Amino acid sequence: MKSSYPTQESISAQLERQLQVKQLQVSALLEVTQAINNNLSSDKLFRIYEFILRAQISVKRLAVFLQDEGIHCICQYGLPEGFDPDDVIDEIVKYNRLTFFEDDPNRHLDDFDIIIPVYHKDKPLAFALLGDVQISAYETLDDKIKFIRTITNIIVVAVENKRLFKKQLEQEKLKREMELAADVQSMLIPRSLPNNDELEMSAVYLPHRNIGGDYYDCIDLANGNTLFCIADISGKGIAAAILMANFQAILRTLAKVKNSLTDFVLALNETVTEITHGEKFITLFVGEYNPKTRELYYINAGHNPPILLDNKGFHLLETGCTILGMFEEMPSIEYGKADIEHDCILINYTDGLTDLENEEGETFSIEKVMEFIKDNQEYSMAVFNNLFLKKIIDFKGNREFIDDVSILSCRFK
Repeated sequence: MKSSYPTQESISAQLERQLQVKQLQVSALLEVTQAINNNLSSDKLFRIYEFILRAQISVKRLAVFLQDEGIHCICQYGLPEGFDPDDVIDEIVKYNRLTFFEDDPNRHLDDFDIIIPVYHKDKPLAFALLGDVQISAYETLDDKIKFIRTITNIIVVAVENKRLFKKQLEQEKLKREMELAADVQSMLIPRSLPNNDELEMSAVYLPHRNIGGDYYDCIDLANGNTLFCIADISGKGIAAAILMANFQAILRTLAKVKNSLTDFVLALNETVTEITHGEKFITLFVGEYNPKTRELYYINAGHNPPILLDNKGFHLLETGCTILGMFEEMPSIEYGKADIEHDCILINYTDGLTDLENEEGETFSIEKVMEFIKDNQEYSMAVFNNLFLKKIIDFKGNREFIDDVSILSCRFK
């Protein structure tokens, strides 16, 4: 009579087979670990994952979906013709734990038997769909699924870490670029402004986010006159800083060779249009002051009109043309002229000032600017601007600046 008990030989064979399965799993884990340590790309990591599941673990159908600015299928095999991964995305996102579909029938997932979601806290990282998982006589389905789950988690977490590391590098690179652009931009702002027997100037510059699109300048001309300007370049960030650098170089070059203020602005417009191809615009106020005749000639190219306060009251300097960069040829242009009294004040500013809102949604209107000028006209321009800055900050309260704020204050002595 043949014994029904397993022989020592069969037990040894079974143990040897189980050991081979474990060795295969360990080898697979070592392969994955080495690939991660060698910093292979995400695509190559999933190719290794796909090979392990197909050739070594005998999973006949697979689809892996990765969460990366939306869910997309990163690898698949063994699926019927016409299978569209997009058709199952709405279903797989409903699962937050390992599920056997025989216990949870779903007509959209008929091609699969198991789903393995990978989560980090409450955030889904990936979903692995498995179908027709082959089981040998020397292993259990639970053991095989545990291993597949382990290797899936290792691969997905490694890919997520690569994504986060790449994002961190990009953020650090952007931060360095922004810091460099801010440094460059700070060098474009005049380090000193006139403070002499003829003219006293002071400025405030508050870029919205370290790098802004505002610009002001003051240039002593060969004829003894003073050219000054304030401008607002459309856009923010690095692009605006680069355009500002070009604009400053162009402006300073043209200021030395100009025949008239009109020719100067026309040449500026032509160059700006050529550089920006009509995609960026610049508002500009430029004035040329003659201290001997006490005449100020100016052109306002679509900028907020500076406010002149003299013995007769307030005057808005509006005469000029359209903004720079909009047309290759200006439709029309004219210059304005103001006779400058002794001790009068001219306040130049950008629209970040008058667009500023407080917590009640009230704007810092031009009327408020005029009121402040009238109440503080006796101060030096440096003190005036410090008080102005405090007034602006107190006005906005906890609201953020929504745009750059620049103020160029002038006293004609």
